[in-house]
Amino acid sequence: MNQQYSKKVLWLILIVSVLKLVTASLIELGNDEVYYWTYAVKPDWNHFDHPPMVGWMIRLTSLNLHWASEISLRLGSILCAAISTWFIFKTGKLIANEKAGWYAALIYNCSVYTGIIAGLFILPDSPQMPFWTGALYIMGHLFIKNDDQKLSIWLLLGLMIGLATLCKVHGLYLWAGFGLFLLITRIKWLLNWRLYVAVVVTVLCILPIVYWNVINDFITYRYHSERVTHTSIQWDMLGREIGGEIAYQNPVIFVLVLIALIAMLRKRIRFDRKKASVWLICMSLPMIFLFWGVSLLNPTLPHWSGPGYIPLFFVGGLYLEQRSFKIFPGFIKAAASLIIIVLVAGIILIRFSPVNFGSHKKENYGEYCPTLDLSGWKDFSKTFAALVKEDESKNIIKHHSSILVNKWFPAGHLEFYTTAATGLPVIAIGNLEDVHKFAWLNKDRPALHLGDDAYTIAPSNLPLNVAEEYGKYFTTIEKPVTINQTRSGGVVRYFYVYRLKGCKLVPKPILP
Repeated sequence: MNQQYSKKVLWLILIVSVLKLVTASLIELGNDEVYYWTYAVKPDWNHFDHPPMVGWMIRLTSLNLHWASEISLRLGSILCAAISTWFIFKTGKLIANEKAGWYAALIYNCSVYTGIIAGLFILPDSPQMPFWTGALYIMGHLFIKNDDQKLSIWLLLGLMIGLATLCKVHGLYLWAGFGLFLLITRIKWLLNWRLYVAVVVTVLCILPIVYWNVINDFITYRYHSERVTHTSIQWDMLGREIGGEIAYQNPVIFVLVLIALIAMLRKRIRFDRKKASVWLICMSLPMIFLFWGVSLLNPTLPHWSGPGYIPLFFVGGLYLEQRSFKIFPGFIKAAASLIIIVLVAGIILIRFSPVNFGSHKKENYGEYCPTLDLSGWKDFSKTFAALVKEDESKNIIKHHSSILVNKWFPAGHLEFYTTAATGLPVIAIGNLEDVHKFAWLNKDRPALHLGDDAYTIAPSNLPLNVAEEYGKYFTTIEKPVTINQTRSGGVVRYFYVYRLKGCKLVPKPILP
């Protein structure tokens, strides 16, 4: 029976990974995904928004940028989700049994956050997942096997948490949660010198983040601190955060883990391993409650608390294990069906919907339509490349002109799709808070000079006053060429291509 569950998990990993590869090939990259491509274009010890791991992973899966496609970028996420699924299964087996581990692995893949957001799309969360789940497995091994005298295990834990932090800095919560657990159940371990050696390993891992911020005046933390500076309580933001978490975890999975958590707290289900329930609570609820508290004062994003739900998947797995004899219980069937329906419907709408689902006003046609973030850029870039070729052949615009941007979106799409089609570099002009990583990319690209020409592209769903933004830099801004994005015969967005002629004022560098 044990071998059967191991095989089932391997088949689960294989089937889900194949389905994700197919899905990845059917939809274009989103705003965030193309932005993280820039982390691979110009690797660094840290970036304006996040640590460097996601960029390093993209470098690896894109074969050092030689294979740039939707599949190559998302391949890392899919592989990381596969590894994480195995860690989830092994941890479930460790703290309960293989059947509970199997159910926990199913829950992991049915969660929108772990299965799709971090498990299909390319985000900093994607490489973090195997390190996060791996750290949980090592923690479980430590306190269940009482291996606190083995330095190698502590070192591995410190490394896992350090690498998780190199993906996103909230990876440090792994130490906070485990420290709380030790304080409650293993206070003597706090005198174990091996624990502090492991902490040193984590610190060594994150030295690149510290170094980068020192030489960049801690710009990352100054930026993020400005996002959390409100002081008045706003209950509606807490409601949006909780509602977002329900959606991001999959409503069915959220209900399952909530029921399972209540059952565990009421001692209707029990883990065979002593203190496992305390450990899971320490690794989950404080993190979730922390972001609920933050959301009372500041806007938050539901995926920030996503890793806090992972330990609750084991509670859900145990609940199913003690109440179901089926390989795929009703909760899992319902959750998986919801995921499949949403994915299939999403792909159909993104690729074929003849209407946009946002604004239909001329001045911002398509704004607030989520499908436009994942479609249209390939076709636009091909059409624009033909326009550039014609412009250069007729001397309408100077050869090797730049594409100017003033925000990181749609700059990411232009960088990934349009530069590849045209060879024209993307140059950022504006505030650092708007252009983010593109300020550093500017350093490697030819700056504007007096007399230069340039293009700028204003998608209708991202309204831009081109004259206001670039008028002081150029002698002439010509009437835009309009390129339509169509789906199934309907126009869903307009791309306005502006020719900016004769640079008369060179923009100041964004970075010193």
